[in-house]
Amino acid sequence: MTSFGITNGPAPARLTVGIVSAGRVGTAIGAALERVGHLVVACSAVSDASLHRARTRLPESEILPVADVAARAELLILAVPDDELDALIKGLAATEAVRPGTIVVHTSGANGVGILAPLTAQGVTPLAIHPAMTFTGHDEDTARLSDACFGITAADDIGYAIAQSLVLEIGGEPVRVREAVRPLYHAALAHGSNHLVTLVVDAVAALRVALEGEELMGQELVGRDPNGLPERVLQPLLSAALDNALRRGQAALTGPVARGDATAVAKHLEVLGEVDPQLAAGYRVLSLRTAQRTGSKPELMEVLEDRE
Repeated sequence: MTSFGITNGPAPARLTVGIVSAGRVGTAIGAALERVGHLVVACSAVSDASLHRARTRLPESEILPVADVAARAELLILAVPDDELDALIKGLAATEAVRPGTIVVHTSGANGVGILAPLTAQGVTPLAIHPAMTFTGHDEDTARLSDACFGITAADDIGYAIAQSLVLEIGGEPVRVREAVRPLYHAALAHGSNHLVTLVVDAVAALRVALEGEELMGQELVGRDPNGLPERVLQPLLSAALDNALRRGQAALTGPVARGDATAVAKHLEVLGEVDPQLAAGYRVLSLRTAQRTGSKPELMEVLEDRE
């Protein structure tokens, strides 16, 4: 098996890399590995979007069937959606497409190395390396990896050393995640990142209604496309709130719910309901959770728990 240095040792050996498949995550990681000297020799791509990403981000890589990608790789990266991973692994094992000694990495947040058992039994080194990052399919994806943490799970200390070396090499920060808590780790990340997007988009929708038709002379009109005036109003506020929350925890909470202002919150629910009842319902749920965290006043809890 290819030898690796650990944190303070020699740099990892240059590897031939295969990627299944050429989605947002796979091509971003492939490009990051190529920047530090590894060679992505092959990747699989089926859809027009994945073919475009492969040709754009990994132009030296051959586009091949999955079995051929696996056969060529010293480092095989399985970057498929979670619900496709198990079948892919079982298919690779059934066809014995992966050579013994291959380092096999999947990028699923919810799974550890247990899911790789059919391949582990055939002599591969199993690793779970999940980038705690959102991917858009644009050029910034690869650059963001150098600022990201990666949840790593391995079967033994040698596996952890390999995973740590790969992550450090592309500029990320490796974080050890036990096999048993991978679902909880993934749930926490999904709750924070996915629901943040929903929260922000809802806030923009409400602010767009509030500002539309009230533009100052010379100011751009409030439109329906992203990155407009409502987003510019919210951006510094949201950035400060996120920074405060990460640095100060619950002490960062401000606003009417944190103050226990039942009258203001009731009015918020009323006006948001006029814009979109579902938006108001989302505000109610998050306000109730905020009130529970702060031990809010009974009168506010009564407003929030009233579902009529």
